[in-house]
Amino acid sequence: MGYVTAVPHPRSEAAGPDRSGRRSLALALMFGALGAAVALLASRQGWSAGTATVSGGDFPLSAKGNDVTGVPASLAIVGLAALVAVFAVRRAGRFLVAGLLALSGAGTVASALLGVSDSSALDEKAARATGDTAATVDTMTHTAWPYVAAAGGVLLLLAGLLALRYGRLWPAMSGRYERDGTPRPRKARTAPDPDRPEEIWKALDRGEDPTSA
Repeated sequence: MGYVTAVPHPRSEAAGPDRSGRRSLALALMFGALGAAVALLASRQGWSAGTATVSGGDFPLSAKGNDVTGVPASLAIVGLAALVAVFAVRRAGRFLVAGLLALSGAGTVASALLGVSDSSALDEKAARATGDTAATVDTMTHTAWPYVAAAGGVLLLLAGLLALRYGRLWPAMSGRYERDGTPRPRKARTAPDPDRPEEIWKALDRGEDPTSA
């Protein structure tokens, strides 16, 4: 009696990497966009508060994230730009941009956490309030917003790590023009490719889950 050997179908073998690439792409877009937005929002909120002693008594002071440090907001913008740029380049360029995205996230986390104990912004306000350049804030408390900014940095870092790990499976953004500026010949109109980064952006914007397909 002969035995029948099952031969794996080429389409089923390719389904695994395709599914991983699509899911990782959607997660990277979501993590990166959300992380940048969270870090930027948190940088505009109050991070610390304290009091300075003046002749009339205690004078309350407060400092926003941008007063304490502008690094998290700047790195969030860099990370968002890198997230978009990662789809415009290929091969080694994509790896380098993905690394920049991950470093932006790590830097956002570090700078936000360092800002928790930074009293320089309050000390400057205390000096202006008292008219004494040597004056410092007497007591200082901090809010949860520095940690929220750090959480945004973690999301940017995750997006960068996903790009480093799975970026080779992601498609590049389509364009109508070649590098020399000449328009490409028009092709017959076809249904949009759901694996394209721009289509996944649109799905996320509509509130759909692009990984469910």
